Amino acid sequence: MKIENSFKKYNNNQKNEMERVCSGYINFLNKGKTERECVKEIIKQAQAAGYKDIVSVIKEGGKLSEGDKVYSVCMGKAVALFNIGEKPMTCGMNILGAHIDSPRLDIKQNPLFEDGELAFLDTHYYGGIKKYQWVALPLALHGVVVKKSGQIVEINIGEDDNDPVFCITDLLIHLAQEQMEKKGARVVEGEDLNILIGNSPAEGEEKEAVKANVLRLLKEKYDIDEEDFISAEIEAVPAGKAREGGLDRSMIIAYGQDDRVCAYTSLLAMLETESVYKTACCLLVDKEEIGSVGATGMQSRFFENTVAEVMNLMREYSELNLRRCLKSSRMLSSDVSSAYDPAYASAFEKNNVAYLSHGVVFNKFTGARGKSGSNDANAEYLAVLRDIMDKNEVNYQTSELGRVDLGGGGTIAYILALYGMEVIDSGVAVLSMHAPWEVTSKADVYEAAKCYKAFIKNA
Repeated sequence: MKIENSFKKYNNNQKNEMERVCSGYINFLNKGKTERECVKEIIKQAQAAGYKDIVSVIKEGGKLSEGDKVYSVCMGKAVALFNIGEKPMTCGMNILGAHIDSPRLDIKQNPLFEDGELAFLDTHYYGGIKKYQWVALPLALHGVVVKKSGQIVEINIGEDDNDPVFCITDLLIHLAQEQMEKKGARVVEGEDLNILIGNSPAEGEEKEAVKANVLRLLKEKYDIDEEDFISAEIEAVPAGKAREGGLDRSMIIAYGQDDRVCAYTSLLAMLETESVYKTACCLLVDKEEIGSVGATGMQSRFFENTVAEVMNLMREYSELNLRRCLKSSRMLSSDVSSAYDPAYASAFEKNNVAYLSHGVVFNKFTGARGKSGSNDANAEYLAVLRDIMDKNEVNYQTSELGRVDLGGGGTIAYILALYGMEVIDSGVAVLSMHAPWEVTSKADVYEAAKCYKAFIKNA
């Protein structure tokens, strides 16, 4: 199966449309470096496109019918959007599911300490990272501090040109002989990922004067005390904006593209689709990078409960109808795939790997070593998707995550498959996945948006 580079096929109109999609995507990345920030931006765009909060519809005693558009939010960190279709919900939905969390460093609940007249924030890394990639790198702090009164204080330091940035120090090469002999997983230990946050002592303080000065600055700017860290969610992420990559500007280099590239293109497909035959759903969840656990992860009942609310507003709800709806649904688990990197060619099998700019990727199965933990899509479902992609002139390719017995991974696909619905992983190929800066092709971002639009209209 020979698949060409998508750029070879584009006319000027397609190139312009690709640039439009990617411009919106870059803007989304810059506004959403955490799951909370993503949800805020998603709600803003959804409301501009005519979507209403399902809570307000319920409170007003309203009902839903064909053409209505609603969204539901879970704890500010997950969101589901619905475009009500012509067919009854018991006929199933066409679902686009992605995640909006990304690997990062989380600030601990008792984080601030001083050592060697330097102030640090202690962290616990989130998701799968190569810890050594996060040292000697400009970092920004994003998140919220919730005071005992319930007041929410938003934190965003390091993104504005006038902001300071932070870093984790590294050992100078002149003294690193012992460090360089360690295995990659141990070159930097998790407990050593301490963020340098200050060096100037507070006047009149004798003990831990640098820490005292940091606390003074936090009090002045945000009116928060040291104890307020207990009820805070602050994330350290790479500082800086998403950028075009390459002399030809054919790529995007940014933090958090796993999986915000699929989240944005799924959202775009929903917002730019008016009428649908079957109800369309865009489900963007949290916690995928740590197993989809917790109230905002895919393993929670958020999605199921929200579908029940939608069906109730359509006067279709019963427990049996809910089960019929979920079983009859089809889903694209919109998640990224590893792209072939010639620098590490031995990690891939060339005939079954995704290539940058060759289109949206379908992963029939994921898992690791014998497909353990995998969702494995039916051949019948793949045939349907092939037909939809070809009829809508979507460039697509197939892949698996690395060489057999080498690695592997998982997505939210298997969780939705528990309902008996048809599910397959479908997303964008990424270079340097889970690194602080990841690389995607503009062509693949564009093809993903085309794929998701075609799916919710035709599946």
